[in-house]
Amino acid sequence: MPFKLSKPFWQVLSLGTLAGMRTTSAPVITSHILSHHQSKNLEHSPLKFMQSKAVATALKVLALGEIAGDKLPSAPNRIKPAAIGARVLSGTFAGAVIYKAVGGNVVLGALLGGTAAFASTFGTFYLRKHLVKSSHIIDPVLGAIEDALVIGSGVGLSKLA
Repeated sequence: MPFKLSKPFWQVLSLGTLAGMRTTSAPVITSHILSHHQSKNLEHSPLKFMQSKAVATALKVLALGEIAGDKLPSAPNRIKPAAIGARVLSGTFAGAVIYKAVGGNVVLGALLGGTAAFASTFGTFYLRKHLVKSSHIIDPVLGAIEDALVIGSGVGLSKLA
């Protein structure tokens, strides 16, 4: 089925937001969408690999590892510089790929995705910390709720393509 996305601006902001919550989420969702809805705009692009079902599957496996790793006491805070960088790169990459796939401005897609990821990284970090204190729900449980939100949002975004 061909790739059609009428409002890439909102999808890229959503992907960037999810990247701030879970680093691998934006590339996973992007690759899943593109592996089911090929874009002619990616045919002769270095980004064509994102349309591969094998890449989509490999990214999903990596995402499962991130979900499990987030629950470990040794998991670093998402606002450490390396973690911020990874989340911003994830949102930037997904935004660029989506905009390239729709024939849009790749730089704009990258900026939108990266900016949303940066803002979401801090917003969700402090929200989660606040919820742990105010609700007395332990952090791993809130992390699992966050995982469910990311997965559900990813499914929803996948249906828009």
